[in-house]
Amino acid sequence: MSQKLKIAIIGTGSRGTSCFTELLNKRDDVEIAAYCDTNRKRAEAAAGMYGINPAIYSTIEDMAANEKLDGVIITVPDCYHHEYAVKALNYGWNVLIDKPIATNVKDGLDIIQTAEKTGKTVMIGFNLRHHPVLIRLKQLIDDGVLGKVFLCENREFYGGGRTYMCRWNRLFCYTGGLWIHKGSHDFDIFNWLLGFPKPLRVTSFAAVNVLNEEGIPFELEDGHEPGPDCTTCYYKDKCGDCYDIGGHEKPLWGPEQIAEDGYVKNQCMYLSDKDNHDNGIAMVEYEGGLKASHFECFIGNKGDRLYSIVGDRGIAEVSLTNRTIKITPRWGDEFVTYQIGEADGGHGGADPSLVDTFCRVLRGEVIPNSTAEHGLLSTAIGQAAEISRREHRMVEISELYK
Repeated sequence: MSQKLKIAIIGTGSRGTSCFTELLNKRDDVEIAAYCDTNRKRAEAAAGMYGINPAIYSTIEDMAANEKLDGVIITVPDCYHHEYAVKALNYGWNVLIDKPIATNVKDGLDIIQTAEKTGKTVMIGFNLRHHPVLIRLKQLIDDGVLGKVFLCENREFYGGGRTYMCRWNRLFCYTGGLWIHKGSHDFDIFNWLLGFPKPLRVTSFAAVNVLNEEGIPFELEDGHEPGPDCTTCYYKDKCGDCYDIGGHEKPLWGPEQIAEDGYVKNQCMYLSDKDNHDNGIAMVEYEGGLKASHFECFIGNKGDRLYSIVGDRGIAEVSLTNRTIKITPRWGDEFVTYQIGEADGGHGGADPSLVDTFCRVLRGEVIPNSTAEHGLLSTAIGQAAEISRREHRMVEISELYK
């Protein structure tokens, strides 16, 4: 295939633009042929930001009637992944779904079955698989440096995650819960690092402990209520959590875009309605006695993923922010620290590799390294964690496949 790949992006929010549009627009072998977004004003603004002229559609049906595409990238809110992926596959398009595959196992299975029926490819946007530090960690595990791995931990501090409570991400109906929306990244990394063992059961604890009305971090003045959003809030200059939409993405979330569908991206994170958590811990038991825990915290001025991988020959301690892997052998004192070089691009250099891999998949040069089946596995763990959190019980993964 020598001609340009024709790719459409479904969903022109931040991920569809600052990641996929920006990276695809830099390639000589790709044409962004179309945008599909129910908010036409946002799609028009996105095209203007990058100086491109894709066809713009409000429905996937209209896009299918007018476009011949090699692939589509789905970046709409999670609850719509199933609908758009099934339609895209039935239209004969290969699909990249920016994680998660879906918000529940049932919908994920339907996507897999549709892909099998149509003979089209589904790739999941697990960009952490492309992070140079985690690629090196997997090499070390596969080479047996740690021996037989039996215990894993990830602690994720994501200060920027507090803005989830300003956006659609704060609501279970759109995400299936943050153990799916956010945790699917991390559960997938456990699965991938460990060679995809079978997860058996999950338990979790999570809550909103800080980002509620009682957590407002400043004194209120008589006659001045906070909120309802950071743009108009009286206290925006004194609130350390003010989410000021500006700079590059401001055109996507302006008055014209709000008038189209009423969506405000920076509602007050303390006053917004929400039913997803601002912190939590989930634990997974795999076959063979493997155990993993995932801790995520969206409070505080810190950003890092800190992994500990324990085997019978050594321990690996990893910081994605510092780009380091420290190996502590089980015996002796010959500690080894790997410093992984900086890489250009979003998410520590992972995003460009993700996009390049999808383009190579469309050209038939490689097969996806993150498949629909992989996406289903991490969604199953996330769904079990959400059930555990909300029903206060341990959840068997087998329950989700009945």
